[in-house]
Amino acid sequence: MRCASAEAGVAMFIRFQPTIEWVNHFVGWFIPAEMNGDREKQKQAKMFLFSHIFGPFIGNVIPAAIYVLDPHPTYDVAILALSITAFWVFPFVLRWWGHYEALVILSVQNLIFCILWSCYFYGGVTSPTLSWVLTIPLLAFFYIGPHSRLRMVLLGLFLFNFVAFTAVYVVDPTGGKHLPLASLQGLGLVSTTCTGIYVMMMAIYYAKILASGAELEAEARQHLATSVALRQAALEAERAGAAKTEFLAKTSHELRTPLSAILGYSKLMLEEAVEEGDTHSVPDLENIYGAGQDLLKLINEILDLAKLEAGRMELFIETCDPGAIVGDVAQDYIEAARRKRTEIVFDLSRAPKECLCDIQKVEETVGQLLDNAVKFTENGKITVSVEQKITGSRADLVIAVRDTGIGIARDVIPSLFEHFTVSQDSSSSKYGGTGLGLALCQRYCRLMGGHILVESTVGEGTCFTVQLPWKPGENTAEPLPGATQALQFAAA
Repeated sequence: MRCASAEAGVAMFIRFQPTIEWVNHFVGWFIPAEMNGDREKQKQAKMFLFSHIFGPFIGNVIPAAIYVLDPHPTYDVAILALSITAFWVFPFVLRWWGHYEALVILSVQNLIFCILWSCYFYGGVTSPTLSWVLTIPLLAFFYIGPHSRLRMVLLGLFLFNFVAFTAVYVVDPTGGKHLPLASLQGLGLVSTTCTGIYVMMMAIYYAKILASGAELEAEARQHLATSVALRQAALEAERAGAAKTEFLAKTSHELRTPLSAILGYSKLMLEEAVEEGDTHSVPDLENIYGAGQDLLKLINEILDLAKLEAGRMELFIETCDPGAIVGDVAQDYIEAARRKRTEIVFDLSRAPKECLCDIQKVEETVGQLLDNAVKFTENGKITVSVEQKITGSRADLVIAVRDTGIGIARDVIPSLFEHFTVSQDSSSSKYGGTGLGLALCQRYCRLMGGHILVESTVGEGTCFTVQLPWKPGENTAEPLPGATQALQFAAA
């Protein structure tokens, strides 16, 4: 039986939960914005608004009962009803005018007036409506909380009204006793019932507000604990990142030492085999040497990526000839392009004579773009151009690598510069690759204050454009001899 009662209570709560939420939302609409930032003031405002929105429904039962019980109702009933109905004005005044403390004083004054007015006309000091006096300190507690100054103001207000009521009652003690004893008893029953309902309603709503506050505090403590855990996790991640970087640096060094020996010996053996005309061994030695080069490139990429992620990568800015840099890098790929019947063409006619940059990082970026272009282009053409781009007071060095290879699918381009991203079609197995090269290119460009762009059409080719500041940290320069005003190339 007890379980059934508990289930019924839970079911009833769930049924009325939307109504409770609607009431909270409706009451909250009247709270001024300046009070929403203070939890204590917000709680007081909710109690004030709840009593003024729903209290008059209960309060107006009293004048209605008087009207029914009094054989000859007069103006006093109408004034009492109007005074109680006036409480509905307060929420709108608070919404549009604010001044919460002033409204609390006016509200308590109106409540005292309603109580003393009904007492004077219906029973005097023995009036059945005198029980409503108990709600005055209760509402004062709900409205102002621990506000001592406002408490003194309300206490003085009550004493003033009590003295005024006493003076009037002494002058005319029989002025308001209209109802017979039986009617007064009926009014007493109605008044006591309404008082009890009103106090219970306010107490329940106050308890709900306290429960909501406790839930918010518990949630805040949970969020605080979560933030502490996240901070601890971040510290652990930083330590793990530092350990990873140190491990990669040491491991890369240990790997590169024997790998350099393997590359050196395989190079010597390849040269000897070529000189001796050992055509049977040359292809195998070329494969060994090429695989060693690929492994060395991968190790260098992983180490550089770890340095970039740890923020330990440094820039070494110096004056250089960008056209010469690109030309020297491209020489390493001419033979590989020739084997794929692909031509590398240079457009250095508009290349400036000098600029400021990190030569090594520019070489690695251009080398990676040329490596990609050669890898994905057969029986085609690769064009490398270098020039200066002037936009207003901004001067940039622009290096473009365009190929006529297989191109890149449109849906792959957004993730092209992510780590370990390679095409998911058949080209990934045909051409290979770790997906680190382009990610490093983008990191290098950002480190130097520039960026890299890509345009591509499947089946027609791809164009990577590297744009770097002419002077890192100072993006203003006069056009140098041979510079052009814009980079011209066909959009893919």
